[in-house]
Amino acid sequence: MKKLILTGLTLLVGWCSAFAQLERKLENENQPVDLIFHAPRHINLLTVEPLEKKSMHFAIMHTFGTLDGGVENLFGLDNGANIQFSFEFGLGDKLSLGAARASQDKVYSVFGRYHLLEQTQNGKMPLSLSLAGGTGIITNTYDFLPEAEQPVFGDRMTYFGQVMLARKFSNKISFQLTPMFAYFANPLPIYQIEGDQNFYLALGMSGKWKVTERSSLTLQYIPNLNSDLSSNFGIGWDVEAGGHVFQMYFVTSQALNEPYLLAGGNGVPGEEFRLGFNVNRIFALGQKKRSY
Repeated sequence: MKKLILTGLTLLVGWCSAFAQLERKLENENQPVDLIFHAPRHINLLTVEPLEKKSMHFAIMHTFGTLDGGVENLFGLDNGANIQFSFEFGLGDKLSLGAARASQDKVYSVFGRYHLLEQTQNGKMPLSLSLAGGTGIITNTYDFLPEAEQPVFGDRMTYFGQVMLARKFSNKISFQLTPMFAYFANPLPIYQIEGDQNFYLALGMSGKWKVTERSSLTLQYIPNLNSDLSSNFGIGWDVEAGGHVFQMYFVTSQALNEPYLLAGGNGVPGEEFRLGFNVNRIFALGQKKRSY
């Protein structure tokens, strides 16, 4: 009788343990997919990577002159630099707000991201879906113009919006589609843009191919849909190191903020590439659930 009871208890404990393991496995499979991209920015574009509540993302972004400057100009490093500082704060696990400043035309901007859907490990949600939008103001003084001809406040405003659809197809390959628009209140010729339209449409494409545990080959392509301007193209390399994500790339545009990416004009890939790099850092002030 004792043997029968002991055998029953052993089976019960084993069954409970197996059930608990299965329950944990199912729960884990329903968790969001981690790190579709290495950071909330991928070359120039925002991504679906969310910020946790009370976490901060700080990015320093650079582009330089064209490579055809040769050794004399250190392949563009001596001229044409554009720098953007970007700061984003997670108000919740789905909503974040940010501010940025680009040296090109001295544009200050504010933006927000909201994450509607997150891809899950069990495939019940096959993709991630996020929204982003923002506004900026051009603050350059344009000293060569008489005071009476300086652009007024309303002429200096820019706006952008985008939808981000992304999927991590495997541990190595991720892809994002980004339908986006930009609007210039008054696209004056003194601004550092090539387009003269108020409204621009484009379809951003971002890709990541993970080569090692902490580095990936990256691609960016942003064809314009309603203008004759050349499309933006970039190829780069992301590296995670010591809590930072370093992004080094060659890109056809000097622009760094979204409206200027669409209206700023682009060179020809292979002929007018520019060197660029970003430094991304995540600061987690609350309980950390995901790592970058």
